Amino acid sequence: MILNLRPIQLNKKNKDGDLIHISDILASALGRYRPAMDTQMTRIWDVWDEAVGKPIAMNAKPDSFKEGILIVNVSSSAWIHQLKFLEKEMILNINKKLDHILVKQLRFKIGKILS
Repeated sequence: MILNLRPIQLNKKNKDGDLIHISDILASALGRYRPAMDTQMTRIWDVWDEAVGKPIAMNAKPDSFKEGILIVNVSSSAWIHQLKFLEKEMILNINKKLDHILVKQLRFKIGKILS
C-alpha cells in the first residue's frame, strides 16, 4: 500500500486566518490514514480526566490501548489497589464519555504520570 503523505505545514491557519491547533491537524491526518477504531481510541486520552475525576486523574493516566484493554500508569501501589475496586465504574464512565463501548478492561501498572 502506497500512501501519499504530504508534509504538514507549520503555523497552519484556517479560512478565517486563525491558527489551527495541532490536535485538530493530527485528528484529520489520522482520519485519513488510520481505521476509524484507531481514531476513536485516541479519544480515551481526551475524555480521561472528566471520566475518572480529578483525584484519580492526578494519580493515573492512560498509557496504551489494544484490543479493548487500556493500560493505565499509576503513581503508587496503593493507588493500584484502590483503582482495582473502581475498575468497573471507571470503564462505564469512560465508555459513556466516548458514546461507544471501546474499553473492556483496565490494567494498572506503576509508571510515569504525565500531565
